[in-house]
Amino acid sequence: MKIPRREVLRLAASAAMLPAVARLAGAQSYPSRPVRIVVGFTPAGSTDILARLIGQWLSERLGQTFIVENRPGGGSNIATEAVVRSPADGHTLMLIAPANAINATLYDRLPFNFVRDIAPVAGLISVANVMEVSPSLPAKTLPEFIAYAKANPGKVNYASAGIGSQQHVAGELLKMMAGIEMVHVPYRGGGPALTDLMGGQVQLYFGTMASTIELIRSGKLRALAVTTATRSETLPDVPTVAEFVPGYEASSWYGIGAPRNTPPAIIERLNKEINAGLADPKIKARLEDMGGTVLIGSPAEFAKLIADETEKWGRVVKASGAKPGAD
Repeated sequence: MKIPRREVLRLAASAAMLPAVARLAGAQSYPSRPVRIVVGFTPAGSTDILARLIGQWLSERLGQTFIVENRPGGGSNIATEAVVRSPADGHTLMLIAPANAINATLYDRLPFNFVRDIAPVAGLISVANVMEVSPSLPAKTLPEFIAYAKANPGKVNYASAGIGSQQHVAGELLKMMAGIEMVHVPYRGGGPALTDLMGGQVQLYFGTMASTIELIRSGKLRALAVTTATRSETLPDVPTVAEFVPGYEASSWYGIGAPRNTPPAIIERLNKEINAGLADPKIKARLEDMGGTVLIGSPAEFAKLIADETEKWGRVVKASGAKPGAD
């Protein structure tokens, strides 16, 4: 039986439409069960708070529970591997943080390639870090600090929340760009580092705005500069590091990712809903209280941020010779 040419063309067009229809149907039926947001750090920290905030929003918008699962260890690598090995169906997500970009170079033999194996979904926020010193240090400005460090090579200790942490690489970047010598003192978390900073056992720390703003306002710490490219609305009188060390920038940033090969339609739907949340006045105000600037954008834009940060911190880690410490 000979099929008319017009019918052949109609059938071909219908067949071509089937994948698109299937993708649309998959996105509309998603999620079909509770969704995990895996966080590579302990509860109550900034990553955990962010995951719960956006998880609650997504639960309300998509009609399924978004459960935050904390899986600390290995500098967040344990959580990342768990997500990489999960089914790529949108029901397992992860909270992405600067550690993921830093670890790509810090660790020699990871069982995954973060840029390859995690699909960026959406950015959440960028957070200014504050270059802060003990009030006992004579330097009251960043130029004075640089001059003090050059006059006392190797006598300035800077604290971090651990080897390979955002504070660690921020300090190494400053050493490279300002031409100063400092001694890195890693702690098991930001709390002990801040305690010793206020006590004068260490002289410098790159703290998050949310965790140190009240200590700065009370005079327990002295803010010399913020690490973002522009000044912070929270501390408008505090200059940026880049005003004295051109090109310096070391922000913390966070977002949501999924296993590689997660259907594009699901990623697009999640991106749309997350961006709507970031634009919501209540959520935006909460994020700004944490010192954050929302990162509304496409998955491609978030992918570029991750790639750029991975390359940037890779150069710093290699130059510093840093190796993973005990977790």
